[in-house]
Amino acid sequence: MHSSIIILSTTILAIESSCDETSASICVDGKILSNVTANQTVHEQYGGVVPELASRAHMQNIVPVVDAAIKKANAIHDSQFTIHDIDAIAFTQSPGLIGSLLVGAQFAKSLALSLNKPLIAVHHMQAHVLANLIAEPKPDFSFLCLTVSGGHTQIVIAHSPLQLEIIGETIDDAAGEAFDKTAKMLGLPYPGGPLIDKYAQQGNPKAFKFAEPQIPGLNFSFSGLKTSVLYFLQDEVKKDENFIDKNLVDLCAAIQFTIINILMKKLKKATEQTKIKQVCIAGGVSANSGLRTALKEYGSKYNWQTFIPAFEYCTDNAAMIAITAHYKFLSNDFADLSVSPSARAEW
Repeated sequence: MHSSIIILSTTILAIESSCDETSASICVDGKILSNVTANQTVHEQYGGVVPELASRAHMQNIVPVVDAAIKKANAIHDSQFTIHDIDAIAFTQSPGLIGSLLVGAQFAKSLALSLNKPLIAVHHMQAHVLANLIAEPKPDFSFLCLTVSGGHTQIVIAHSPLQLEIIGETIDDAAGEAFDKTAKMLGLPYPGGPLIDKYAQQGNPKAFKFAEPQIPGLNFSFSGLKTSVLYFLQDEVKKDENFIDKNLVDLCAAIQFTIINILMKKLKKATEQTKIKQVCIAGGVSANSGLRTALKEYGSKYNWQTFIPAFEYCTDNAAMIAITAHYKFLSNDFADLSVSPSARAEW
């Protein structure tokens, strides 16, 4: 006899494969029961994600990861449901590396077809925003979300789970890319963003000053910052070839301070324009300790109610795909089997 978990209304299997993490999650009635992610270390030696290698790793990882997600959900909740008890299959449709997306999409479509279950296509950036709805405390609608990742930097108004409005975004590079590219200038290995965060905690953020582009409205720009750091380092290294090694923690602290300052000034401007005081962050860069601290400080200073997802829901993960799929399921928002993944689809 099956456990009571099966008689609950909706059990969703979600798959995330937009870049270099293969992830699967089981969600029952909006509650995440498991979230299993396989990371790919093969890219470290190349200084960035190699799309062909990422696709191959997804093909190797996807079946074991889905199996592990089901087993973990069963173990934690003392149940015995199987793949046949899933009510819907969700997957990341866009954006991302097309080869990586294809692996997840084809797996989800094949499973949906073989089990005769509905398919739910999820936009990766919408899922990052809704990661704030996974665990308590949750923001009330409408809320603002600063979504910061390697490929995107956006300010979004979430009017409802499925009605999101972008009110500001980067006009060139993303904040996560600025972290990684400046880390590379400092000679730090890939991925450099987390290392800048680590060293910044030991440094003086006011030791050096870098350019903050003055972009009108709520849009961002980070290309000028990268150029500013590059020219500054070139000049200083000419004077002292050991300049970077001698000043690494202060350089990291100053770079991180500048990026976070750019982000938080725009977020403050957004709260003033929208009068919304429920403020969230999301995306891979929301795992950055400096940004998390800055959000709390701004919240205290300007009377915001702030929300930050748990670390495991900041980086790419299937739980955020699952929670988005939960709301899409409730709205009967299903995809046809002819649906195709897209590297750059708008939302």
